[in-house]
Amino acid sequence: MSVSTAAADQSVCSPLPVLGRDVTVPLVTGGEVTYAALDYAASAPALQRVWDDVAAYAPYYGSVHRGAGYLSQLSTDLFENARKTVAEFLDCREADQVVFTRSTTDSLNLLAAALPAGCRVFVFETEHHASLLPWRDADVTYLDAPRTPRQAVETLERALADRDPYGPALVCVTGASNVTGELWPVRELAAAAHAHGARIVLDAAQLAPHHPVSVRDLDVDWVAFSGHKLYAPFGSGVLAGRADWLREADPYLAGGGASRRVTRRADGGVDVEWHDSAARHEAGSPNVIGAYAIASACKALTEAGFDDLVARERYLIGKVRAGLAEVPEVRVLSLFGDDAPRVGVISFVVEGWNSSHFAAALSAEYGIGVRDGLFCAHPLVRTLLGSDPQAQGECGAPEAAPGEKSLNAIRVSFGAGTPDEHVERFLTAVRELVRDGARWNYRTEDGRCVPDTSAAAA
Repeated sequence: MSVSTAAADQSVCSPLPVLGRDVTVPLVTGGEVTYAALDYAASAPALQRVWDDVAAYAPYYGSVHRGAGYLSQLSTDLFENARKTVAEFLDCREADQVVFTRSTTDSLNLLAAALPAGCRVFVFETEHHASLLPWRDADVTYLDAPRTPRQAVETLERALADRDPYGPALVCVTGASNVTGELWPVRELAAAAHAHGARIVLDAAQLAPHHPVSVRDLDVDWVAFSGHKLYAPFGSGVLAGRADWLREADPYLAGGGASRRVTRRADGGVDVEWHDSAARHEAGSPNVIGAYAIASACKALTEAGFDDLVARERYLIGKVRAGLAEVPEVRVLSLFGDDAPRVGVISFVVEGWNSSHFAAALSAEYGIGVRDGLFCAHPLVRTLLGSDPQAQGECGAPEAAPGEKSLNAIRVSFGAGTPDEHVERFLTAVRELVRDGARWNYRTEDGRCVPDTSAAAA
């Protein structure tokens, strides 16, 4: 995107109101500054709308399902209406189920537990660990990182064509990378999967907060996402999609709510009849506030208009990428290249800097919150950094000391609530740190780079 086009997009809409936008934090160099939250890819701040809706409901909180009291009935209606709102937000098919979970990770582990016998799973090494690891009890084929969207589709087609015996298969793919922000060719991958008799689940944790997600249009079988990345940080997630595998599997958790009828047998045991609905995999007291928060966020984003939100985010992406490109020591990580469409997630390394040291300086000296590490996508980050896949390095806990080389990167991420000033302060900070160095001394403590409060930098 050109600078002129990006500038035009800026006027499309203002940042959505979020909690924490006026929070001030202390600087190690003295004074305070308004906190610049640029770690949306980990957890986005709560939308003010979500917080207000939850606060308005809180006095009426009650048990969900089967309660005779007014508050229980109200909470049940709210919970089930939240399910309908999410289905509309995702443009689900009429027969699809919406299951409330704890997170994307929980959703994909639920689906992994529901796989039919003999199911083969195909997953790219580029996935977040939430998508990469749940399939350990299945026959998994890990696919190498593609370097173009077309190569991704071709790689999947070859792998599916080679599978033997021909039986149930599932493809798991991200919608937007949590490392590079790049959009994946989900519709094309879904077509390839279905052409070879496989199903596909979309990890939309990084996609749903930034772009509309239509189950029908993308033709995916399931979609998973987390509330805490969708401006609804109340411990809830979603798995939505086809009901048959979920209906035929044993409940993800056994307990109240999942069971329709439990009876004692003559031999002293029990017989259980499980629900066929989404309740089958929602045992225990449902997180009604978490579900309501997700529904509120879905409504808020829809009402704000994704066209406007996407346009403004493109402006911010262009601003950040252009600013980083002006610093020769900065290398932005990418699989598909500079022209690939992406969301507001950008990872980079800085020549001569340990990534944890750089991130610590951004926080301590500028009040900017970013993330450093391998972002729970170890194989992908190591591929992008050109390091040995077996090399040591932990998610967000580098062992290298300040000034030493590390196997980690820095990630800046933003979204619907990010003001221009936060992006501008970030770019100024990057330029100053690269040019002048840190103004404070830092040390490694418990695997993290932290300011040394005993002495300032010379």
